Parts: sequence; C-alpha cells; structure tokens
Amino acid sequence: MPSETLTPEHILEATEEVLRRYGPAKATVVDVARVLGVSHGSVYRHFPSKAALHAAVAARWLDRTSAALEKVAAAEGPADVRLRRWLAELFDAKRHKAHDDPEMFATYMALIGDSGSVARTGPAAGAAAGSAGSAGAAAGSAGSATVAGVVTRHIAELTGQLTLILEDGVRQGVLSVPPAVAAGDAESAAVAQAARRSVEGVARAVFDATRRFHDPAFAPDWEEPGVAAEFALVVDVVVRGLRP
Repeated sequence: MPSETLTPEHILEATEEVLRRYGPAKATVVDVARVLGVSHGSVYRHFPSKAALHAAVAARWLDRTSAALEKVAAAEGPADVRLRRWLAELFDAKRHKAHDDPEMFATYMALIGDSGSVARTGPAAGAAAGSAGSAGAAAGSAGSATVAGVVTRHIAELTGQLTLILEDGVRQGVLSVPPAVAAGDAESAAVAQAARRSVEGVARAVFDATRRFHDPAFAPDWEEPGVAAEFALVVDVVVRGLRP
C-alpha cells in the first residue's frame, strides 16, 4: 500500500490482525507495517508510539458498543423500558465480544493489564467493551492516550448514557432518584447542579450493581447455565427499586 494512501482505519485494521496473531506482548509496529506493506515510519506518522496505537485499537473496539447503546439511551419512549433494554444490550454486547472474538477479547484484557488499569467498574477505572465513530475519531481521541485512559473514558460515556435515561425517567415520572432531583426544576443553579450530581451518582450505582454482567473480569461466568435468569432478576430489582 502506498504510504500516501495510508489511513488510521487501515492501520487499526492491520493492528487488530497482528494483535490476534501474536498478542500484545509480541506484536510490534514493524509487524503492522509489514502487513500494510509500508515502512514503520509511515505508521508512526499517524500514531506516535506503540502505546498510542494500542490505545487507539482499544478505543475503536470499545466505541462500537458505546455507539449502539447511545441509540437506546437517546430513543423515545418510557425510560424504565429503555433502562431495561440498555442493560440487556450492554450484557449482550459484552457476551458476544467474549464469545465471538475470543482472541481480540483476550488481547483487550492483556492491554488493560499492560496499561496498569484495573478491570473493574466505577467512575475511574476499567471494564469493557465498545462505540462506533470513525477510526479517525478513535485515533484522535486515543492518539497519545493510554489504554487505561481510553477505558476510563468508555465507562464515563456509558454512565453518561445511563444518566440521560434516568433524567428522562424522572421527567416522565416513571423513575425516581434521591430527593435532590425533586427540586430539579427550581430556579437555583446550585439546586439544579445538586440534582444532576444525584442522578449521576445513581447512574454509577446502577452500573456497579450490574457489574457482573458487563465487567470482562466476569466473562467466564457469562456462559454458565442460568446466567440469563440471574441477569433478569438483577435488572428487575434495580428497575423496581427506582420506581417512584
């Protein structure tokens, strides 16, 4: 491939292929360049380091999930129904990543470990699995970032989507959160900010309460008999607990 036609998308596709073949410990930028038929310097013109390339691959992989879930979060309809659907689609996406693409899933877990990020949920660290923007956007957002930073951003995006659903639920009267939100329509900016923080806190709590069904550390459990019933029970408890 002529280096002048090389794009971030081409590089990320080749990187995924190389990572599947060799794993993150052995895969090199030279290997990626060889697959593309360009010099490693051409790859470095788009990604300044191997770490930046790994971060962009992780962002691209995770962003596929985020984009699909964003459509659920932004859809019209009762928020309690959307909350159930959002949690179900998150679990389904994670299970498919682990089952349908085990080599890339293992690579992703290895990248998390190499970056020093912790495979856990919460406002500051790492679970996983993926949005849809273009590879160029992924490269831009991940360019000089670490995999840990990409995962943190991914979790922030997911909890942001949950926040949107909960806010809609409060407005519709089908969901409730702590009392501060009841004053959300007040003129005071401080009250409105407190209401927002309250909803965000509940969103993080919902994310953490369902951790077993989206944190990749629990992937071995996702093929166990009865896991679907367990998931349905947890979601039912969560949604019922948020009713007014």
